Amino acid sequence: MVFQMQPYGIQSMLKEGHRHLSGLDEAVLKNIDACKQLSVITRTSLGPNGMNKMVINHLDKLFITNDAATIVNELEVQHPAAKILVLAGKAQQEEIGDGANLTISFAGELLENAEELIRMGLHPSEIISGYTKGIDKTVEILNELVESGSENMDVRNKDEVILRMRAAVASKQFGLEDILCPLIAEACIQVCPKNPANFNVDNVRVAKLLGGGLHNCSVLRGLVLKSDVVGSIKQIEKAKIAVFAGGVDTSATETKGTVLIQSAEQLENYAKTEEAKVEELIKAVADSGAKVIVSGAAVGEMALHFCERYKIMVLKISSKFELRRFCRTTGAVALLKLSQPNPDELGYAYSISVEEIGGVRVTIVKNEEGGNTVATVVLRGSTDSILDDLERAVDDGVNTYKAMCRDSRIVPGAAATEIELARKLKEFSFKETGLDQYAIAKFAESFEMVPKTLAENAGLNAMEIISSLYAEHAAGNTKVGIDLQEGVCKDVSTTNVWDLYVTKFFALKYAADAACTVLRVDQIIMAKQAGGPKRDPAAGMDED
Repeated sequence: MVFQMQPYGIQSMLKEGHRHLSGLDEAVLKNIDACKQLSVITRTSLGPNGMNKMVINHLDKLFITNDAATIVNELEVQHPAAKILVLAGKAQQEEIGDGANLTISFAGELLENAEELIRMGLHPSEIISGYTKGIDKTVEILNELVESGSENMDVRNKDEVILRMRAAVASKQFGLEDILCPLIAEACIQVCPKNPANFNVDNVRVAKLLGGGLHNCSVLRGLVLKSDVVGSIKQIEKAKIAVFAGGVDTSATETKGTVLIQSAEQLENYAKTEEAKVEELIKAVADSGAKVIVSGAAVGEMALHFCERYKIMVLKISSKFELRRFCRTTGAVALLKLSQPNPDELGYAYSISVEEIGGVRVTIVKNEEGGNTVATVVLRGSTDSILDDLERAVDDGVNTYKAMCRDSRIVPGAAATEIELARKLKEFSFKETGLDQYAIAKFAESFEMVPKTLAENAGLNAMEIISSLYAEHAAGNTKVGIDLQEGVCKDVSTTNVWDLYVTKFFALKYAADAACTVLRVDQIIMAKQAGGPKRDPAAGMDED
């Protein structure tokens, strides 16, 4: 006779197969360790000299990049605590579009320092309390470091835009910022609406064409479609445009029907009526004044024949996202079926032409006159990886422009702000009483991660750099940062490295919030995973 032991405690409450981790060693320190591992990955990619990561995702797609947002997106992090850091990085990417690396690396550094405090005997609650005071004080000091006069800015002044954009673009493409920034600034200024706060990032498009080099890059007003026109008409100017989302072809009837044909004559007449019907539809479009037909689906042979006869240019755009952008550029309304459009449903383009760029035929839709709603940056490069990385740099530049339209204040870059924050927070921690002061001191120490990482990634002696930065700042030179090219400390107003205030503000705030969230966890309870065979995750969707 076998006596079965009855489960007791938490085992009796939860289903068989669950996992339960609690206490400092099992839950808190393991969580911190997972977050540290993630920040170690992103940290070496911080700054202009950041190293690239080669990430191969679940679909075997290769990414070579130093963009932290792309890296953590493609890594598919499983650990729940590390996921909190990933979410903080994503929030930063969505809010500002730059600074995701700072968010994740700084949060990892805060947790690493918290681990030391826990081993010293502090309770996580005391650390959280100190970190909360630390971030509040940081925001206060950050406001004092804002460059005076930077809050008033003309977002259509190219030089001012480039000044604020340089640091963001240089962190992705160091050495190429002087070529890329003027292009991005020009594209952004072209599509900037009357009220800059309504700037839409989607209005700056990127066309990646293999071949050539960076000096072949250019900005075009209007949209660049990576396809040729369907017919033989390759160029047209000052044209009205009709857009048909459902394709330009003879449509089948709604209901199924059978046609009984008894003689060859009837068959001939049947074909003629079809022909006449298509001609009638195309003629109706031509009569409305449209010189260009854009189709969202297939273009029939017969329809194309009549379009040629009526001297109508035919474009085919199969992506519905691209079709929407085309409608936005030209002001056209996409019609579902081939029929005569009303005058207010027609769009207008100054010129549509087919050009060859680096052996690739592209269609350029220009809208020079009046306000322009879309601008395209044409990027040239030798490989797809280089083009993808250039696109990310452009994307960061455009997002920075959107952020400066909201708030144009700037703070010194090149780790000058971080060292000043570290110095002032250290002073603040000495004035605090109680155990919070240790946490605030560690919070201040965490800022040293930025100059340390920047120096290490550039192959410089980090200790020397940090001590000379502290010495300069203690002497009152609050704008002294690292000049990575010469490997010395310099005033950032001479090197022109400025960071946007909002980027710093949100990055540090999200990092502190993420670190505090991880520290608040003292138990991990995992239910048994649902049964059934494991299914492959869905294939990656189109980014648009």
